[in-house]
Amino acid sequence: MSTTAAEERHATWLELFFDLVIVAAVAQLAHLLHTGPDARLLMIFAVLYYAMWSVWTGFTLYANVAATRTRLLTMLAAMFGIAVMAASVPQLAEHDRPQPFIIAYVACRMLAIASWKRENEVMTEWPGVHQALGLIPWVASLGFDAPARYWLWALGIVFDVGFSLLGSRSPERLLAAERRDFERDQRRWTTRLVRRFAPWHEADTLPQAAAADRPHLGERLGLFVIIVLGEAVAQLVNAAAGVEQWSYQMWLLGLIGFGLLVALWWLTLQYGSAAVPLSGSLSRALRLTMPTHYLTTAAIVAIAAGLGGLAGEPEHAGTGIRWVMCGGAAVYFLVAGPLGYHGAARGWTLGWALPAAAGAVLLGALGGRLPAWVLVGGLLILALWQVGYRRLARIPVEAA
Repeated sequence: MSTTAAEERHATWLELFFDLVIVAAVAQLAHLLHTGPDARLLMIFAVLYYAMWSVWTGFTLYANVAATRTRLLTMLAAMFGIAVMAASVPQLAEHDRPQPFIIAYVACRMLAIASWKRENEVMTEWPGVHQALGLIPWVASLGFDAPARYWLWALGIVFDVGFSLLGSRSPERLLAAERRDFERDQRRWTTRLVRRFAPWHEADTLPQAAAADRPHLGERLGLFVIIVLGEAVAQLVNAAAGVEQWSYQMWLLGLIGFGLLVALWWLTLQYGSAAVPLSGSLSRALRLTMPTHYLTTAAIVAIAAGLGGLAGEPEHAGTGIRWVMCGGAAVYFLVAGPLGYHGAARGWTLGWALPAAAGAVLLGALGGRLPAWVLVGGLLILALWQVGYRRLARIPVEAA
């Protein structure tokens, strides 16, 4: 075995334990879409999913950089916070009681920021993980009712993602600003007092740029995809288990739905177009990888909710649940497609991504009279087109 292979990191037992709470969170969010949501629930789903995803991302990147320095109590506290967020989703969506979710989210994000401060490193590739700017609208939303509250949450996401995208484009400037802030803080009498009487205080050197372990991070992001795919399987199984007598349509829906999930697994993890920052030997910037990971995994959760909803009405899909599934598929094909070929070649995008996304939209618009298994079968055909396009276009696997 080579030295490189021997030293390659894999997910630790702590990280895998940390992922368990995400399973419950994804299940709660998928339930929001299960009965065919309105515009309000769609917005709540998108925002709450980002909140949970951003907490998971912050601690995943922290553990990726800290490695053996990862603190057990910090990760366990974050787990509890995500569990509170997941448990409070029904209270927020059904009874308009957002306070537990907001408090848990802000607490988790602040804990992640404190962890990065303790490491004294700056994630210049995705700096939003250690910045509190995006939390200000969330805290302010405690004083507002819906729908103003939802727009404040969306503004927080814009701050988060915008800061990460803009800051990551100038890592030297970002690191210099962090060092200026550090030196200013060091001159404050409160900081000097802490350094004098708290020997565990570690901020004695200038912040350094954090270097992500790319193979390990790719594995962690891929495991998140497995989690959401597992939720899709669970949605299909649970819905089928609730049917008293299976018709031939139920059999076909289960078989074709499982085939669709296999195709999504193949596209996401075998091609590596959306789940991981590595594609063959090529490495992508995190400012491209992270938003894509959010969008594609959110799209898979929507497809999962659609499968669960269709299993309850296999004859004809209702308008809401049909658009949840087809809309999720369109987002997945449109976002993941251009990344399936390094450099987003025009022919690859036009031949691979756009036809599949357009087909999903057409199924959503015109599939009201189709049996559920035919609707899912149409999405499966579109996914198989993406799976087979590489061979049809004679593009070697190494190019992706």
